[in-house]
Amino acid sequence: MKTAEITIRDPFVLNDNGTYYLYGTRSETAWGNGNGFDVYQSTDLENWTGPTQIFKKPEGFWADKEYWAPECVKANGQYYLVATFGTSNRPKGIQILVADRPDGPFKLLSQKPITPEGWNCIDGSVFIDKNNDFWLIFSHGFPQEPRGAIVASKLSKDMSKLSGKPSELFLASDVDWTVPIPFAKEEFGLDGDNYFSDGPYLFYGYDNDLYMLWSSWSEKGYAMAISKSTTGEVDGPWVHTATPAYYGGGHGMVFSDSSMRKLVVWHSPNEFMKEHPTFIDLKELKTFYT
Repeated sequence: MKTAEITIRDPFVLNDNGTYYLYGTRSETAWGNGNGFDVYQSTDLENWTGPTQIFKKPEGFWADKEYWAPECVKANGQYYLVATFGTSNRPKGIQILVADRPDGPFKLLSQKPITPEGWNCIDGSVFIDKNNDFWLIFSHGFPQEPRGAIVASKLSKDMSKLSGKPSELFLASDVDWTVPIPFAKEEFGLDGDNYFSDGPYLFYGYDNDLYMLWSSWSEKGYAMAISKSTTGEVDGPWVHTATPAYYGGGHGMVFSDSSMRKLVVWHSPNEFMKEHPTFIDLKELKTFYT
């Protein structure tokens, strides 16, 4: 299977000893009922095997929709899958799964989300900083938070719970290029201006400074941008480019290939059942680097 034949949203790549594992949201169930996650494998980022199911909804599990944005992190000699889950009668939350291998099978590490109860949280991403502190970065959105907050909290090193108080890093509504989502009233029944943020991913750049990929809504639709921590710390403050790095797709992440190039992968276009992983060298994005 070629890259262009894979139809997923929110792609995430783990390079594990020269084998690339590609995770993502199943496009066909992204906006409806969900019951699992898959992985694809490659040694060249063009030819893939899979999909192989790595997690299937267990009997009695609370979530039955919005199985979104799985990210795989290697730590403590194990592999952790960080993912968003939802259902009809409670807010979405972020839960962590664990396995002995990057291709699973994954099992629940905890029986409920680790994000704050009652918060609508999506797109959790684990970041391990230079001090070996573990962080969970995620989006806190409407209906509780119409400003589109990017939030960070310290995470326990066994990945089972938050170990600090969540704090806002910045708000989508404060960034120059973002606009309120135009379909908030029609699709969600929300009044007023409602901004959103999604897909936060922290990484150290070629210059060893700290950056974040994230996405929101722009005048040209869904878009992805890079922001920078002026202190090199997760707490920021964070500064933003005047325009996004890419229009028409988003929810990206950065990984190193076997030659230590930093590559970005995101889904494009942002159209139902047409989304595919897109790869580019980090230096080629119109960002702080150019």
